Amino acid sequence: MAVTLSEKAAKHVANYLAKRGKGVGLKLGVRTSGCSGMAYKLEFVDQIDTDDVAFESHGIKVFIDAKSLPYLDGTELDYAREGLNEGFKFNNPNVKDQCGCGESFNV
Repeated sequence: MAVTLSEKAAKHVANYLAKRGKGVGLKLGVRTSGCSGMAYKLEFVDQIDTDDVAFESHGIKVFIDAKSLPYLDGTELDYAREGLNEGFKFNNPNVKDQCGCGESFNV
């Protein structure tokens, strides 16, 4: 099982953590939400939860809670700029369907 960051995403996270002045990495997860059933959670980690599974990608530590890991296994987190919009993009091979707005998905 693994979750990775693209080089662009890793650089963005590293820059943000440096500006923030604290943090040990990034935590990814899923929660029940939206019209398709699940939505992604993303937050910066200041203190490591010993129950989380840890990965490292391009020098950035990525933490995932055990319940979310089966839904995120194989996911690459990218950072994309499309026109005036920019943000993180989850390239998740487990997604079977997602809502039209792209905010939620199911597996």
